[in-house]
Amino acid sequence: MTKPLVSILDDEPEIRTLLSDVLQEAGFETMSFGRASAFEAALAKRTPDVCLVDLSLPDTDGLTLVHRLALEQGAIVIIISGRAQVQDRVTGLELGADDYISKPFDPTEVVARIRARLRGAKPSPRASNTASFKNWIAHFDRYVLEDESGIETPFSHAEGEVLRLFLDAPKRLISRAQMQEHLGGAASESFDRAMDVRISRLRTKLREDPKNPQLIKTIYGAGYIFLGDVVWI
Repeated sequence: MTKPLVSILDDEPEIRTLLSDVLQEAGFETMSFGRASAFEAALAKRTPDVCLVDLSLPDTDGLTLVHRLALEQGAIVIIISGRAQVQDRVTGLELGADDYISKPFDPTEVVARIRARLRGAKPSPRASNTASFKNWIAHFDRYVLEDESGIETPFSHAEGEVLRLFLDAPKRLISRAQMQEHLGGAASESFDRAMDVRISRLRTKLREDPKNPQLIKTIYGAGYIFLGDVVWI
């Protein structure tokens, strides 16, 4: 059985060594980088299962990199940063990160968060990687939405987690608590706001009327319902 690969990007050698040692002991394969340039060069050769990314990098803006990773890579993106302000956490999640861990951290928590994310990323046993609904096809292997004319719109891994949750349970209420449990995030104001942003972006990509969405309906005080008929191809 292949070990999940975790790529670590942090300019502090001690942090890289600590994370590598703990993750390898927990059964993961790791690659470590001190600069974004080397990290991105490695991505071109192999896509990791999880990327751990620090925001304070010597050669690039960490948030810009996180956003690009979320849109272009199929990996789970977890920020590990000394920036502990709520706004940094919210911004990171809004830009597409799957999770945010503040320094200093407990290494065992990092392992637990990664495992939770990998469990959430596993496809439903009854579903393939392609789903059809209304005039759309969602390709989860390529992270794109395809309309009836063949035009493709990319979505991030974080947006894909939410979309897949809806498509796996069409016409059923999904509460905030269920979303938090399935997606592995900590219940918090920043988690709620990140979910709102992801759903808003999905509606935009599905060309929904924000005042009267027809696919992803908000049930105020309860959660969301996906109203489309879904066929897994």
